[in-house]
Amino acid sequence: MDTANQLVSVGRFGVAKEPLGFLRILEWLFAIFAFATCGGYSGQLQVSVECANRSESILRIPIEFAYPFRLHQVYFDVPTCRNSARERVFLAGDYSSSAEFFVTIAVFAFLYSLLATVVYIFFQNKYRENNRGPLIDFIVTVVFSFMWLVSSSAWAKGLSDVKVATDPEELFSAVAACKIPSNKCVAVRSPVWSSLNTSVVFGFLNFILWAGNIWFVFKETGWHSTSPRYPSSTSEKQPSSYNQQSYNQGGYEQESLGQSGSFNPQGAYGQQSNYGQGGGYVQSGYTPSGPTSFTNQM
Repeated sequence: MDTANQLVSVGRFGVAKEPLGFLRILEWLFAIFAFATCGGYSGQLQVSVECANRSESILRIPIEFAYPFRLHQVYFDVPTCRNSARERVFLAGDYSSSAEFFVTIAVFAFLYSLLATVVYIFFQNKYRENNRGPLIDFIVTVVFSFMWLVSSSAWAKGLSDVKVATDPEELFSAVAACKIPSNKCVAVRSPVWSSLNTSVVFGFLNFILWAGNIWFVFKETGWHSTSPRYPSSTSEKQPSSYNQQSYNQGGYEQESLGQSGSFNPQGAYGQQSNYGQGGGYVQSGYTPSGPTSFTNQM
Protein backbone atom coordinates (compact mmCIF):
# COMPACT_ATOMS: atom_id res chain seq x y z
CA MET A 1 0.00 0.00 0.00
CA ASP A 2 2.86 2.36 0.83
CA THR A 3 4.54 1.62 -2.48
CA ALA A 4 1.36 2.43 -4.35
CA ASN A 5 0.99 5.71 -2.47
CA GLN A 6 4.58 6.65 -3.30
CA LEU A 7 4.03 5.96 -6.97
CA VAL A 8 0.88 8.06 -6.97
CA SER A 9 2.66 10.93 -5.21
CA VAL A 10 5.59 10.84 -7.66
CA GLY A 11 3.51 10.52 -10.84
CA ARG A 12 2.46 13.46 -12.98
CA PHE A 13 -1.03 12.40 -13.97
CA GLY A 14 -1.66 15.79 -15.52
CA VAL A 15 0.29 14.61 -18.56
CA ALA A 16 -2.84 12.71 -19.58
CA LYS A 17 -4.45 16.09 -20.31
CA GLU A 18 -1.63 17.09 -22.64
CA PRO A 19 -1.76 16.08 -26.32
CA LEU A 20 1.29 13.84 -26.04
CA GLY A 21 -0.03 11.76 -23.16
CA PHE A 22 -3.66 11.83 -24.28
CA LEU A 23 -2.81 10.48 -27.74
CA ARG A 24 -0.66 7.75 -26.20
CA ILE A 25 -3.64 6.57 -24.14
CA LEU A 26 -5.84 6.57 -27.24
CA GLU A 27 -3.20 4.59 -29.14
CA TRP A 28 -3.13 2.06 -26.31
CA LEU A 29 -6.91 1.59 -26.41
CA PHE A 30 -7.19 1.50 -30.20
CA ALA A 31 -4.41 -1.09 -30.42
CA ILE A 32 -6.42 -3.36 -28.09
CA PHE A 33 -9.49 -3.01 -30.30
CA ALA A 34 -7.44 -3.70 -33.43
CA PHE A 35 -5.87 -7.00 -32.40
CA ALA A 36 -8.90 -8.15 -30.43
CA THR A 37 -11.34 -7.77 -33.33
CA CYS A 38 -8.99 -9.52 -35.73
CA GLY A 39 -7.19 -12.10 -33.59
CA GLY A 40 -10.33 -13.28 -31.85
CA TYR A 41 -12.43 -13.80 -34.95
CA SER A 42 -14.19 -17.07 -35.70
CA GLY A 43 -16.68 -17.37 -38.56
CA GLN A 44 -18.99 -20.02 -39.89
CA LEU A 45 -20.59 -20.62 -43.23
CA GLN A 46 -23.39 -23.12 -43.77
CA VAL A 47 -24.40 -24.54 -47.14
CA SER A 48 -27.02 -27.02 -48.25
CA VAL A 49 -26.67 -29.61 -51.01
CA GLU A 50 -30.02 -31.07 -52.04
CA CYS A 51 -29.72 -34.00 -54.43
CA ALA A 52 -32.35 -35.29 -56.80
CA ASN A 53 -32.55 -38.27 -54.53
CA ARG A 54 -33.55 -36.64 -51.26
CA SER A 55 -32.07 -39.44 -49.19
CA GLU A 56 -28.59 -38.48 -50.32
CA SER A 57 -29.02 -34.77 -49.52
CA ILE A 58 -27.29 -32.91 -46.69
CA LEU A 59 -29.25 -29.79 -45.82
CA ARG A 60 -26.75 -28.27 -43.35
CA ILE A 61 -23.01 -28.42 -43.93
CA PRO A 62 -21.06 -26.18 -41.49
CA ILE A 63 -17.80 -24.64 -42.66
CA GLU A 64 -15.83 -23.03 -39.82
CA PHE A 65 -12.76 -20.86 -40.21
CA ALA A 66 -10.90 -18.51 -37.89
CA TYR A 67 -7.78 -16.45 -37.39
CA PRO A 68 -5.10 -16.72 -38.85
CA PHE A 69 -7.17 -17.65 -41.93
CA ARG A 70 -5.21 -20.57 -43.35
CA LEU A 71 -8.18 -21.47 -45.48
CA HIS A 72 -6.35 -24.11 -47.47
CA GLN A 73 -6.45 -26.23 -44.31
CA VAL A 74 -10.24 -25.89 -43.90
CA TYR A 75 -12.35 -28.63 -45.49
CA PHE A 76 -15.91 -29.92 -45.46
CA ASP A 77 -17.66 -33.03 -46.78
CA VAL A 78 -20.48 -32.81 -49.32
CA PRO A 79 -22.55 -35.51 -50.97
CA THR A 80 -21.78 -36.57 -54.50
CA CYS A 81 -25.43 -37.50 -55.02
CA ARG A 82 -24.18 -40.88 -56.19
CA ASN A 83 -24.85 -43.84 -53.92
CA SER A 84 -24.36 -41.87 -50.67
CA ALA A 85 -20.73 -41.19 -51.41
CA ARG A 86 -18.98 -38.16 -49.87
CA GLU A 87 -16.58 -35.67 -51.38
CA ARG A 88 -14.08 -33.66 -49.35
CA VAL A 89 -13.66 -30.08 -50.50
CA PHE A 90 -10.96 -27.66 -49.29
CA LEU A 91 -11.15 -23.90 -49.22
CA ALA A 92 -8.60 -21.98 -51.24
CA GLY A 93 -5.98 -19.54 -50.08
CA ASP A 94 -3.63 -18.80 -47.18
CA TYR A 95 -4.09 -15.29 -45.76
CA SER A 96 -2.25 -15.81 -42.48
CA SER A 97 0.68 -13.54 -43.38
CA SER A 98 -1.32 -10.32 -43.64
CA ALA A 99 -3.51 -11.18 -40.64
CA GLU A 100 -0.61 -12.13 -38.38
CA PHE A 101 1.40 -9.11 -39.47
CA PHE A 102 -1.52 -6.84 -38.57
CA VAL A 103 -2.00 -8.44 -35.16
CA THR A 104 1.74 -8.37 -34.42
CA ILE A 105 1.96 -4.64 -35.11
CA ALA A 106 -1.12 -4.07 -32.94
CA VAL A 107 0.37 -6.02 -30.01
CA PHE A 108 3.73 -4.24 -30.15
CA ALA A 109 1.99 -0.86 -30.49
CA PHE A 110 -0.08 -1.72 -27.43
CA LEU A 111 3.02 -2.59 -25.40
CA TYR A 112 4.95 0.49 -26.47
CA SER A 113 2.03 2.84 -25.82
CA LEU A 114 1.66 1.39 -22.35
CA LEU A 115 5.39 1.75 -21.67
CA ALA A 116 5.49 5.31 -23.00
CA THR A 117 2.51 6.32 -20.88
CA VAL A 118 4.19 4.96 -17.74
CA VAL A 119 7.38 6.87 -18.59
CA TYR A 120 5.44 10.09 -19.17
CA ILE A 121 3.69 9.83 -15.81
CA PHE A 122 6.34 8.45 -13.45
CA PHE A 123 9.67 9.24 -15.15
CA GLN A 124 9.01 12.60 -16.76
CA ASN A 125 12.20 14.16 -15.40
CA LYS A 126 14.42 11.37 -16.69
CA TYR A 127 12.59 11.43 -20.00
CA ARG A 128 13.43 15.12 -20.49
CA GLU A 129 16.83 14.96 -18.83
CA ASN A 130 18.59 14.78 -22.17
CA ASN A 131 17.59 14.54 -25.79
CA ARG A 132 17.95 10.75 -26.01
CA GLY A 133 14.53 9.89 -24.60
CA PRO A 134 12.49 12.18 -26.87
CA LEU A 135 14.65 11.25 -29.86
CA ILE A 136 14.02 7.51 -29.39
CA ASP A 137 10.35 8.21 -28.83
CA PHE A 138 10.20 10.23 -32.05
CA ILE A 139 11.88 7.53 -34.15
CA VAL A 140 9.66 4.77 -32.76
CA THR A 141 6.55 6.86 -33.40
CA VAL A 142 7.52 7.42 -37.03
CA VAL A 143 8.24 3.70 -37.50
CA PHE A 144 4.93 2.63 -35.97
CA SER A 145 3.05 5.15 -38.11
CA PHE A 146 4.52 3.62 -41.23
CA MET A 147 3.95 0.06 -40.01
CA TRP A 148 0.31 0.78 -39.18
CA LEU A 149 -0.25 2.07 -42.70
CA VAL A 150 1.42 -0.96 -44.30
CA SER A 151 -0.21 -3.57 -42.06
CA SER A 152 -3.68 -2.04 -42.31
CA SER A 153 -3.47 -1.86 -46.10
CA ALA A 154 -2.22 -5.45 -46.31
CA TRP A 155 -4.91 -6.71 -43.97
CA ALA A 156 -7.64 -4.84 -45.87
CA LYS A 157 -6.53 -6.62 -49.04
CA GLY A 158 -6.31 -9.94 -47.17
CA LEU A 159 -9.80 -9.54 -45.75
CA SER A 160 -11.14 -8.87 -49.23
CA ASP A 161 -9.55 -12.11 -50.43
CA VAL A 162 -10.98 -14.04 -47.45
CA LYS A 163 -14.45 -12.83 -48.34
CA VAL A 164 -14.00 -13.99 -51.92
CA ALA A 165 -12.63 -17.39 -50.85
CA THR A 166 -15.61 -18.02 -48.55
CA ASP A 167 -18.23 -16.80 -50.96
CA PRO A 168 -20.88 -19.54 -51.46
CA GLU A 169 -20.78 -19.20 -55.23
CA GLU A 170 -17.02 -19.75 -55.14
CA LEU A 171 -17.50 -22.85 -53.01
CA PHE A 172 -20.21 -24.33 -55.20
CA SER A 173 -17.96 -24.06 -58.24
CA ALA A 174 -15.65 -26.59 -56.58
CA VAL A 175 -18.42 -29.06 -55.65
CA ALA A 176 -19.14 -31.69 -58.31
CA ALA A 177 -22.73 -32.27 -57.18
CA CYS A 178 -23.56 -28.57 -57.60
CA LYS A 179 -22.63 -28.74 -61.27
CA ILE A 180 -25.51 -31.11 -61.95
CA PRO A 181 -28.65 -29.13 -62.84
CA SER A 182 -30.98 -31.54 -61.03
CA ASN A 183 -29.23 -30.87 -57.71
CA LYS A 184 -29.76 -27.71 -55.69
CA CYS A 185 -26.99 -25.95 -53.73
CA VAL A 186 -27.79 -22.93 -51.56
CA ALA A 187 -26.17 -20.97 -48.73
CA VAL A 188 -27.99 -21.40 -45.45
CA ARG A 189 -25.86 -19.06 -43.38
CA SER A 190 -23.26 -16.49 -44.35
CA PRO A 191 -20.30 -15.35 -42.20
CA VAL A 192 -20.58 -12.19 -40.11
CA TRP A 193 -17.88 -9.77 -41.20
CA SER A 194 -18.58 -6.86 -38.86
CA SER A 195 -15.74 -7.74 -36.47
CA LEU A 196 -13.14 -7.99 -39.22
CA ASN A 197 -14.39 -4.82 -40.90
CA THR A 198 -14.02 -3.06 -37.55
CA SER A 199 -10.44 -4.30 -37.25
CA VAL A 200 -9.54 -2.66 -40.56
CA VAL A 201 -11.15 0.60 -39.43
CA PHE A 202 -9.21 0.55 -36.16
CA GLY A 203 -6.04 -0.16 -38.12
CA PHE A 204 -6.33 3.03 -40.15
CA LEU A 205 -7.44 4.98 -37.08
CA ASN A 206 -4.26 3.85 -35.35
CA PHE A 207 -2.28 5.10 -38.31
CA ILE A 208 -3.96 8.51 -38.04
CA LEU A 209 -3.28 8.67 -34.29
CA TRP A 210 0.38 7.72 -34.58
CA ALA A 211 0.97 10.01 -37.55
CA GLY A 212 -0.69 12.91 -35.73
CA ASN A 213 1.39 12.25 -32.62
CA ILE A 214 4.63 12.67 -34.58
CA TRP A 215 4.38 16.46 -34.26
CA PHE A 216 3.90 16.45 -30.49
CA VAL A 217 6.80 14.04 -29.98
CA PHE A 218 8.94 16.12 -32.33
CA LYS A 219 8.35 19.17 -30.12
CA GLU A 220 9.99 17.32 -27.22
CA THR A 221 13.23 16.77 -29.14
CA GLY A 222 16.13 19.17 -29.40
CA TRP A 223 15.41 19.65 -33.08
CA HIS A 224 12.47 21.88 -32.25
CA SER A 225 13.40 25.11 -30.47
CA THR A 226 11.55 28.42 -30.31
CA SER A 227 14.55 30.41 -28.97
CA PRO A 228 16.80 32.45 -31.35
CA ARG A 229 19.69 30.53 -32.80
CA TYR A 230 22.23 33.29 -32.04
CA PRO A 231 20.86 35.23 -29.05
CA SER A 232 24.11 37.13 -28.30
CA SER A 233 24.50 38.75 -31.71
CA THR A 234 22.18 41.66 -30.89
CA SER A 235 23.84 42.42 -27.58
CA GLU A 236 27.26 42.33 -29.20
CA LYS A 237 26.27 44.81 -31.89
CA GLN A 238 24.93 47.44 -29.48
CA PRO A 239 28.26 48.46 -27.85
CA SER A 240 29.97 48.76 -31.22
CA SER A 241 27.26 51.05 -32.54
CA TYR A 242 27.40 53.09 -29.37
CA ASN A 243 31.16 53.48 -29.59
CA GLN A 244 30.92 54.44 -33.22
CA GLN A 245 28.34 57.07 -32.34
CA SER A 246 30.54 58.43 -29.54
CA TYR A 247 33.51 58.49 -31.89
CA ASN A 248 31.51 60.39 -34.47
CA GLN A 249 30.39 62.90 -31.89
CA GLY A 250 33.97 63.38 -30.71
CA GLY A 251 35.19 63.85 -34.23
CA TYR A 252 32.46 66.37 -34.89
CA GLU A 253 33.40 68.39 -31.83
CA GLN A 254 37.06 68.34 -32.79
CA GLU A 255 36.19 69.43 -36.30
CA SER A 256 34.03 72.26 -34.96
CA LEU A 257 36.85 73.37 -32.74
CA GLY A 258 39.28 73.40 -35.63
CA GLN A 259 36.96 75.41 -37.80
CA SER A 260 36.24 78.09 -35.23
CA GLY A 261 39.94 78.61 -34.43
CA SER A 262 39.13 79.90 -30.91
CA PHE A 263 42.38 78.92 -29.29
CA ASN A 264 43.06 80.97 -26.14
CA PRO A 265 46.66 80.93 -24.95
CA GLN A 266 45.89 83.01 -21.83
CA GLY A 267 43.64 80.49 -20.11
CA ALA A 268 40.09 79.38 -19.93
CA TYR A 269 38.69 82.81 -19.06
CA GLY A 270 39.15 84.31 -22.53
CA GLN A 271 39.84 87.80 -21.07
CA GLN A 272 42.64 90.38 -21.49
CA SER A 273 43.68 93.68 -19.87
CA ASN A 274 43.13 97.03 -21.58
CA TYR A 275 44.06 100.49 -20.42
CA GLY A 276 41.47 103.07 -21.21
CA GLN A 277 41.99 106.74 -21.72
CA GLY A 278 41.67 107.45 -18.03
CA GLY A 279 44.52 105.15 -17.24
CA GLY A 280 42.13 102.74 -15.57
CA TYR A 281 42.31 99.03 -15.95
CA VAL A 282 39.49 97.75 -18.09
CA GLN A 283 38.59 94.09 -18.59
CA SER A 284 37.18 93.13 -21.86
CA GLY A 285 36.63 89.92 -23.79
CA TYR A 286 39.28 88.61 -26.06
CA THR A 287 38.89 89.73 -29.65
CA PRO A 288 41.12 88.05 -32.17
CA SER A 289 40.94 91.05 -34.57
CA GLY A 290 43.45 93.36 -32.77
CA PRO A 291 46.32 93.42 -30.33
CA THR A 292 46.31 94.83 -26.82
CA SER A 293 46.50 98.69 -26.80
CA PHE A 294 48.05 100.98 -24.27
CA THR A 295 47.10 104.69 -24.36
CA ASN A 296 49.03 107.44 -22.47
CA GLN A 297 47.50 110.78 -22.02
CA MET A 298 49.86 113.58 -21.73
